[in-house]
Amino acid sequence: MFEAMIAAALAAAAAAAAATGILFQPGEWYRGLVKPRWTPPNVAFPIAWTLLYAMMVIAAFRVAAGLAGGDLPPGGQAYAVVGLCLWATQLVLNAMWSPIFFGAHNGRAGLVCIGALWLAILGTLIAFAGADAVSAALFAPYLAWASYAGALNAAILRLNPPEAFRAPGG
Repeated sequence: MFEAMIAAALAAAAAAAAATGILFQPGEWYRGLVKPRWTPPNVAFPIAWTLLYAMMVIAAFRVAAGLAGGDLPPGGQAYAVVGLCLWATQLVLNAMWSPIFFGAHNGRAGLVCIGALWLAILGTLIAFAGADAVSAALFAPYLAWASYAGALNAAILRLNPPEAFRAPGG
């Protein structure tokens, strides 16, 4: 029963973060920006994010359940606590990016946000590795995707004039 509550709480947190991607979609502004050749088609984003969110929740669940059940390796409790705190941090940063980039049209702040997100993902992966190797492995594709997304954010910022990043109505 307790494990089901942990799973539900983690899934709800991830769903709340994912909701910002639904609320702040690319839209006409994003379609009008110059993008690099290696920009994926828009259909790739919901597929990738669905898989990434599922892996994030499974990874956090494994660590949280191991912590609650005392099933971690020696010293793993500290890694689990730090990892779960970083997991929550990366989730908040993840939720912030879409409103910043797509909502406020702020490419620079989006790049800062994704840089902080990348660090939080890396920290989560490292901490999870001390608690559960499978959970760390589940985070590796997310780190790769965030690296790609950061490069894409930077390229879009570089390829477009500053006036392309004015807030709506501003």
